[in-house]
Amino acid sequence: MSVEHNDPKAVVTGMWQALSDRDWQALAGFLADDCIYLDVPVGPAAAARGPEDIIKRLKIGLEPLAGYANFPGLMLHDGADVMYEHHEEWQWASGESALLKFVSVHQVRDGKVTLWKDYWDMGALSNHAPPSWLADFATADMSWIFDATGLA
Repeated sequence: MSVEHNDPKAVVTGMWQALSDRDWQALAGFLADDCIYLDVPVGPAAAARGPEDIIKRLKIGLEPLAGYANFPGLMLHDGADVMYEHHEEWQWASGESALLKFVSVHQVRDGKVTLWKDYWDMGALSNHAPPSWLADFATADMSWIFDATGLA
């Protein structure tokens, strides 16, 4: 990881670049061992904890895509807290695509992301994904599920 450990914005920027590149090994380097990832539309009972399980969770949606890109937007921080407004474009090999608008909230401690919450519209994805998307998601490895109720 080649970011200034004392700069939460640089850590979050590096983390999102690694995700945009789908560089799972680099992404893991930005996440604390006890980091919680919470996809807010899904809820805290289906969060993921720790780099390995967070990456398992992210791969379910992103790894099968023919194209994926994160487009940077406004990033604000107050000490260890970083809010990032951005959007992603998902493209499937079958031709469907979706533009997803996000606000992501992060906490950074000692140069690592310790909490990552994504706020977005699930309908923006489900309305544009191929018909097989939900079925594929339903049969995916769910060993990553962590109940973060009361923790995030």
